[in-house]
Amino acid sequence: MQVHGGLLRVRGAGALLLGPSGVGKSETALELVARGHQLVADDVVELWVENARLMGRAKQAIRHFLEIRGLGILYVPDLYGPGAVAEESAVSLMFRLEHWREGAQYERVGLERPTESLLGISLPCLVLPVRPSANMATLVEAAVRDHEQRLRGRSGAEKVDARLRGESER
Repeated sequence: MQVHGGLLRVRGAGALLLGPSGVGKSETALELVARGHQLVADDVVELWVENARLMGRAKQAIRHFLEIRGLGILYVPDLYGPGAVAEESAVSLMFRLEHWREGAQYERVGLERPTESLLGISLPCLVLPVRPSANMATLVEAAVRDHEQRLRGRSGAEKVDARLRGESER
């Protein structure tokens, strides 16, 4: 299966960036690479299932390249070194980037993570609204850190929920 998007290894977790053309997936990928994370694929991500995990990589012809409007085609290893790329990665989280829509309902608490299935594998999927002032790379990094905490049984949303419940019981 192929999807239009980008795949990066952020803190070792596979972050699949999906969304319409021009929303900022490649620019987000470039910022993440500049912060020390690894590019796996830009524009077209090949997906398959291996050992009950969703895996992804770039097509060979465009592997390790990023297309940035206004700059053109960039070869990431030449700009950031060979450690800035990875051949493939398991996918841990999906991000649906979309243009900000006035009046749209976006997640604000996060007690439950919505999931989405690709090739029969269910993964957490976050919808991130892209606004001119938003730093999408920071949001992706924060979501990966939050995902790590949730895997350990902790989340900020649960902490605030417990705190509010405790106050209401007093």
